[in-house]
Amino acid sequence: MKRTFLIICLVAFSGLYAQNTQSAFESGEWLKFRMHYGFLNASYATLQVKNAKIDSIPVYHVVGHGETTGVASWFFKVDDTYESYFDKHDGKPYRFIRKINEGGYTKDVEINFDHEKDKAVLNDKKNKKKFNFALQDSIQDLISAFYFLRNNYTPKDLTKGETIDLKMLYDDDGVFNFKLKYLGKEIVRTKYGKVECLKFRPLVQSGRVFKEQESLSLWVSNDDNRIPIRIKADLAVGAIKADLDGYNGLKHQFKIVMD
Repeated sequence: MKRTFLIICLVAFSGLYAQNTQSAFESGEWLKFRMHYGFLNASYATLQVKNAKIDSIPVYHVVGHGETTGVASWFFKVDDTYESYFDKHDGKPYRFIRKINEGGYTKDVEINFDHEKDKAVLNDKKNKKKFNFALQDSIQDLISAFYFLRNNYTPKDLTKGETIDLKMLYDDDGVFNFKLKYLGKEIVRTKYGKVECLKFRPLVQSGRVFKEQESLSLWVSNDDNRIPIRIKADLAVGAIKADLDGYNGLKHQFKIVMD
């Protein structure tokens, strides 16, 4: 499960394509997800939106945190924190922070995006190394991508079977070409009732982590909030399922399908 825990959630959550100017979220939004690894209630992950400033520029500051709980923590302890500072108007990232501890595997990375110079500087604090990357059009970090895409898509514009591309930078591996396939609408049963969702399939690299290229599935609420409702991932060893377990501060009404 090394390097997979919160990344699985966030990469999947980034699959919300965008072409709409109506804001899907606001400061104060809080989402909580419960993750299961096999029969274990493995962890909880949260995402919280706050207000902040970067060089006097008003930005959103989102903090994502995930950790193992209960019996799962005896076998594999995880304590991950991700932070992103991104523009309130166009969603471009200014700073991304990744501090993780997954079974003893640790990272402490900070990326600063300089959009005037079209470059990003990644500071690997653990190994005391710095990397420079040329910025590309609409590049996002792992968290800002989720909110950028939530804010800018129209379900009616999606075509079943069509794939969507996005570029992300969140590690020293360089720019990640994210691809997403839209699979149509589906009703999902949740602790809150039935929710109409848009189903997506992020295309991932098969091998060490994921069982196959199409091992990850994502269900997003088909309302103005466009929040993740459920994700499933078939891993090289076992499977992970995550469900929306709590929410607060949604900008729009959370729609439940009434029988």
